Amino acid sequence: MKIGVNVLNFGPGTDPGILRSWAQTVEGLGFDLLMVSDHVAITPDVAERYPAPFYEPFTTLSWLAGLTIRIRLGTTVLIAPYRHPLLTARTAANLHELSGGRLVLGVGVGWARQEFAALGVPFEQRGRLTDDHLRDIRAAWADTASYGEWRVPVWVGGNSDAGLRRAVRLGDAWHPLRPTLPWLREAVARLEAYAKAQHLPVPALAPRIALRLTAAPVVGPERLAGEGTIEQVMDDLDQLRLLGAESVVLDTYQGVPRETCHPHAARQALATVAAHFSAPHAPPHTGTEQP
Repeated sequence: MKIGVNVLNFGPGTDPGILRSWAQTVEGLGFDLLMVSDHVAITPDVAERYPAPFYEPFTTLSWLAGLTIRIRLGTTVLIAPYRHPLLTARTAANLHELSGGRLVLGVGVGWARQEFAALGVPFEQRGRLTDDHLRDIRAAWADTASYGEWRVPVWVGGNSDAGLRRAVRLGDAWHPLRPTLPWLREAVARLEAYAKAQHLPVPALAPRIALRLTAAPVVGPERLAGEGTIEQVMDDLDQLRLLGAESVVLDTYQGVPRETCHPHAARQALATVAAHFSAPHAPPHTGTEQP
């Protein structure tokens, strides 16, 4: 099971130096994947949670690809309806090839009504648009003469039934965000049922979980996976492995923008997890691997 990190590409404490330091820290600690978020227009509903500056994910990952060697790079998640599907297909394919096959394209439908309005995209149609965009992206990639033979893995986000079905139809992996373990076990059963009903393979499981270390155990049915003592977090990772997770992304952000000005606590939590986690890491990418 691979372990990744959601690196904050937004907020008052974020700048190129901090992003460079995050990439060096995450790769240096031995994590397998570095992922960033996506917003285009920082409208008031976005700014309340994810304020400016907000570094565009493809631009940021392209830059970080040149500053790293081994670690894979991804989006958690790219809002599919915000960009023309052929632009997304081209950008993702180029970044994947130029980075030596290190891109993971996580996609989602989005939630910010004001941002959709600013971009002139109908909010109520975001689910259908995401489905259409994913089909168009995959159709474009089938033209290997134009887009290359590198195969970009697609993780489909979304905790709703529509998200599960979309992952079965159009994704290589399902990428639920910040679940509890009891909910996730039940959702995985639904995912398998949807795949069986449609005679399709079950997509891989690749959740993004909270990472909030505490001195005392966190108890109760609302405890998110990844919350609690280091012993609880390591047990959560074991449970996710048993559930079939191929990748798990750790998200240290607690929803308070000023946290971005003080990344030490988040980095210390990641270092603590890295020191306890003994899974083997992927070999370095040489740029010569075949898709």
